[in-house]
Amino acid sequence: MDMSLFRDLDRLRQTGNFSQAAALGNLSQPAFSRRIKSLENWVGAVLVDRSHQPVVLTDAGVQMLEAGLHALARIEHERSQILEAQSLPDKYVVTFGAQHSIGWRFYPAWLQALEQAYGPILSRLRADDLPNCLRDLKRGDVDFVIAYQRAGTQPTESFDSVLIGSDQLILVCKPDVDGSPIFGFDAPGIEMPFLRFGDAAPIGQLLQPLLAEKNLINRLRTVYENSMAGALRIRARAGDGVAWLPKSLVAPDLENGLLVFTGDPDWKIDLEIQLFRDIQRSNRATRSIWSFLQVRQDVPLFPTD
Repeated sequence: MDMSLFRDLDRLRQTGNFSQAAALGNLSQPAFSRRIKSLENWVGAVLVDRSHQPVVLTDAGVQMLEAGLHALARIEHERSQILEAQSLPDKYVVTFGAQHSIGWRFYPAWLQALEQAYGPILSRLRADDLPNCLRDLKRGDVDFVIAYQRAGTQPTESFDSVLIGSDQLILVCKPDVDGSPIFGFDAPGIEMPFLRFGDAAPIGQLLQPLLAEKNLINRLRTVYENSMAGALRIRARAGDGVAWLPKSLVAPDLENGLLVFTGDPDWKIDLEIQLFRDIQRSNRATRSIWSFLQVRQDVPLFPTD
């Protein structure tokens, strides 16, 4: 079966004339007619109604043309994938960029879950501030970026994104000897020492709506700031103040009694963890991972709850 016969049939559909269609295919009219006839013989049905001028496809012709062009497109796609795979190194290393707070605990657990479900991959991680991660994604220095996104908001930048997990920003501090928070918000009007994310950290910007809504800005006095959640975690464990930190990051501290919840239970922010890509810089290996994650989008691999 010569799959290019379907292109001849498509030219005939477009022109409605055997001579014009033959010219488009750089064939003589008799040769072109024989090719259409051979396709009809292979299908076992009349594909062209020659009683009309211009000629038109029969219902069988329309059906076979659609199927044939779809098959051709699939074959050409697979051919390009094979050629691309041959041009890639035998062992392609997938590079992930992630915010520091994601790289601490979420990323290793998520990657392990991904490999258990998808299969082993060679990978490396670049932990950095989010603006730098997105810059690297645009440049093609990383294949994917993993970042926090406030639930229900639009994806970051103009990149494609897929949901891979969930988290929360929760307010924590060091506990007293009896297990209660050393910085409680029960007494009104008392300023609490605040360990905040620096202005360059997008995760800190996610706090601003909550602080305004709950009128907490005047109740917090900044004593330390850092763009890295891990640095804030250390200061919180030392008893230097209160901090909103990712629940996935401080879960071991909560379990071991090194940190406790403080403030109102409603003072939390639901987060989505999104995987971003630049489709213009994808390849066979990264597209395969992306397709797998899209199928699992409604079932995140590593929810916190």
